[in-house]
Amino acid sequence: MDGTRQSNNALTAREAGLVGCRHCTRVMPRGTPKCPRCGGTLESRDAHSLQRVWAWMIAGILFFIPANIYPMLITTTVGRASEQTIIGGVIELAHHGAYGVAGIVFVASILIPVGKFVAIGYLANVVRKPHGEKPKHLLHLFEFVEWIGRWSMIDVFVVAILVALVQFNIIATINPGIAAVCFALSVVFTMLSALSFDSRIIWDRIETLSDE
Repeated sequence: MDGTRQSNNALTAREAGLVGCRHCTRVMPRGTPKCPRCGGTLESRDAHSLQRVWAWMIAGILFFIPANIYPMLITTTVGRASEQTIIGGVIELAHHGAYGVAGIVFVASILIPVGKFVAIGYLANVVRKPHGEKPKHLLHLFEFVEWIGRWSMIDVFVVAILVALVQFNIIATINPGIAAVCFALSVVFTMLSALSFDSRIIWDRIETLSDE
């Protein structure tokens, strides 16, 4: 408990009267309007961070829904067209024995985006009020969300590769469905949501734990 109390009572840069530039990381006295190194605006905290986080995340969720309802791929073979949603593609891959590929697509296209929505929503909700969560754990969660975001586009990359490679006119063609666009926009909006989160506010509302 002593270690936890000591961590929660650690002196922050804001309490020390300092502010760091978000562009070049130079530390200056609080109240300095511009960074003398790069000319960026110095702000101790982004006052509108959470509003942008929620706005981008809601936009991402709104596009994620049609991304899973409408077809991701439209395959035309000898004049016959078939459409596959993300889940339908996973089931089709598993049906043909490609369990590894099906697992990768399911994780990258379903689990990771949903996990990012949950993680970002949890972070944005926790920092709104005093909390007893350890800042180190919240920062690790935030860093993980940023790191995992790059893998969310794997489904879009697969669609782009298939569309480029499989174009045999009448015999067989593959074209992207509306879900590919929706999924790409959902990923982009979710990444913008994570980037809008000011991780410094994690330290502002740390609830002092009792010795009980």
